[in-house]
Amino acid sequence: MSMPTLSINLATLQLKNPVMLAAGILGISGPVLKRVAEAGSGAVVTKSIGPEPREGYDNPTVIALNEFSCLNAVGLSNPGYLEFSKEIPEAKQGNAPIIVSIFGAEIEEFCVIAKEMEKCGADALELNLSCPHGGKYGAAIGQDPQLTGEIVNAVKKAVHIPVFVKLTPNVSDLIPIAKSAENNGADAITAINTVRAMCIEIETGLPLLSNKFGGLSGPAIKPIAIKHIYDLYKEVEIPLIGVGGIVSWEDAIEFFLAGATAIQVGTGLLWTSYLDMFNNLTEGILSYLKRKGYTRLEEIIGLTHRL
Repeated sequence: MSMPTLSINLATLQLKNPVMLAAGILGISGPVLKRVAEAGSGAVVTKSIGPEPREGYDNPTVIALNEFSCLNAVGLSNPGYLEFSKEIPEAKQGNAPIIVSIFGAEIEEFCVIAKEMEKCGADALELNLSCPHGGKYGAAIGQDPQLTGEIVNAVKKAVHIPVFVKLTPNVSDLIPIAKSAENNGADAITAINTVRAMCIEIETGLPLLSNKFGGLSGPAIKPIAIKHIYDLYKEVEIPLIGVGGIVSWEDAIEFFLAGATAIQVGTGLLWTSYLDMFNNLTEGILSYLKRKGYTRLEEIIGLTHRL
């Protein structure tokens, strides 16, 4: 039996494999993005880029909780879209699609940044409507279905490249928000961002993060992410990108079975070298498909719904 294929079509993007770098981990430097692509990532998502330079919150901004899990409130630190645009040409030398994550406080800011990123060579955009600690820039936007739809609609009219929408799990019902994004032209949904959480140092009584609360990531949130992907698969027609707690190929398979077309890896890269992680995941996925008798990844996407 020949080796199964992992290449997929995501909107209009052709990916050599479905394993992508998630936003916020290694995505500020063109040379680093290039190395991630060369290390086997099917596509690379940048750190979230905003309208102006932003330092983010004071330290401590990231706390390791246990193996593979952490709590963070970085505060959307970034160099601003004009400075970051200089990094895109080198990032594209890695021969994997470059997806720029962007954020703004109002619709016009999203559109201005989106146009500049497209002009500089971005292959797609991921709208960050879901940061749990971004204040006016974060999940407050993505909790409103109407505003989500308005932003997606405006950005789609402003650019010609695919537009993905990253949604927050910190809502009572994600479906209306996802459907609003889809109805206004979103090409894919990314789910989920981190889960709002907090830790307190018991001797001082003070929060461990300088921002007091932040976002929980790592294996602890994987079951939450799987459930959201499973539910979204039944309600929307556009592709789903699963993210949240992936550290092994078995985790990846769960997301595909629930309905994800592609996956993103984030926090797991803080413990495992990205030079190894992407190849380890793709090799594990290939071995699983071959062992089960499948020839294409598409055969298991959403399979749990059909059993």
